Amino acid sequence: MTSTQRNPEPNGHGHGEGHAHGHGHTHSHGPAAPVSRHLRRVIAAVLIPFATAVVVGLVVLWPGGAPAHERTGVGFDRQTEQGEVVKVEHLDCKEVNAGQVPPTGDTSTPEGREAVNAQQGQCAKATVEVTSGPEKGRTFTEIVQPDAPRQLHEGQGVVVAYAPDAPRDLQYSVTDVNRKVPIAVLAAIFALAVVVVGRMRGVMALIALAISFLILTFFILPAILQGSNPLVVAVVGSSAIMLIALYMCHGVSARTSVAVLGTLISLLLIGLLGSVFIDWAALSGNTDDNTGLIHGLYPDIDMSGLLLAGIIIGSLGVLDDVTVTQTSAVWELHQADPGMGPRGLYRAAIRIGRDHIASVVNTLVLAYAGAALPLLLLFSIAQSSVGTVANSELVAEEIVRTLVGSIGLVASVPVTTALAALVVSADRAEAEAAGAGGAAGDARGAGRRPARGGRRRRAK
Repeated sequence: MTSTQRNPEPNGHGHGEGHAHGHGHTHSHGPAAPVSRHLRRVIAAVLIPFATAVVVGLVVLWPGGAPAHERTGVGFDRQTEQGEVVKVEHLDCKEVNAGQVPPTGDTSTPEGREAVNAQQGQCAKATVEVTSGPEKGRTFTEIVQPDAPRQLHEGQGVVVAYAPDAPRDLQYSVTDVNRKVPIAVLAAIFALAVVVVGRMRGVMALIALAISFLILTFFILPAILQGSNPLVVAVVGSSAIMLIALYMCHGVSARTSVAVLGTLISLLLIGLLGSVFIDWAALSGNTDDNTGLIHGLYPDIDMSGLLLAGIIIGSLGVLDDVTVTQTSAVWELHQADPGMGPRGLYRAAIRIGRDHIASVVNTLVLAYAGAALPLLLLFSIAQSSVGTVANSELVAEEIVRTLVGSIGLVASVPVTTALAALVVSADRAEAEAAGAGGAAGDARGAGRRPARGGRRRRAK
């Protein structure tokens, strides 16, 4: 009877130990550590050399300062200062245009007469004060015609061009309106919205955005101006931006590392396709006044390489979005159904990716079309055929840019999804093997404990 009463004690104790061990095992392989130590080592073995190569590239290509050039005074190469309109007078255009070329237009039609009258109507004589630079406080006058697209009013901030070699009364002229305040307010609203909705992740995203602009401003642009290969500079700079942005916004984890690998493979594909088709389509990258000015000031810059660098940098932001989304989808599917194999995970996640592909590609194409809308409108006015429009270098450049970037985006979905499915499935297999070994050890231990108890009872 005594022996019967003692028997439940070791059994109950053994059950308690087994339950405690099972509970601890569940936590060691739960969401807090979704990837095993072995897989983390494999991912690190790929990413650490890549990150090291990026750092070495930054050090080797870091510019010592863009070479100075003599300003041409043309377009964006003009020296500018800040100014403010302090006074505006309205005068008869006949007075201010005296001695100048008379108004032109066809006065035989009502529309022509209106145009001529507009030229001969009330003009604005604006007095502008220079508010920055060595001649701060100096004033000059600007005549604004009534049909000018930009009218000036008192108290308005403006940007003025300074030509030191011109006659003194012609050294300053208004070139644009100062838009710093509305742009700053809009940027503040954007930052506030990101922080309110994204909270800490939003803060990290803003910091990553600021770092991206710093890399673009202090590394990519000066390195290209200094004569480094634009493609190499773009690859190194984009890789640095990718590593910093993804790990800052999404944390240092295996999930983020898979997204980094997917983004890297897609960027390499974009670089390869872009290089082939830019060369095949004979795109020079020198298609407008701005690129012509760059080529004139820095003839050693490879303009076609600059075009390819722009494609890579422009595709990076959308690639990050696609790869992170696909990786997260695979991880969440695995959490919902840990028994799902790699093929099932891939099939489920790729269905999400197909919807993402449709929306992202459409977004990218419309973004490029919107940027080139004035150019497309000119071709429409000229009644050019679709073939003629597509064959022109200006439009062909945008077509290659759009299609190469879109191919990279489309490819990033299956590539990233496959990588993520393989990683989480391999982790599951390893966890099951470790769990089986632990369970066998528990069974052996449980089998030994009652025997020891029995021996003790027999001794008694």
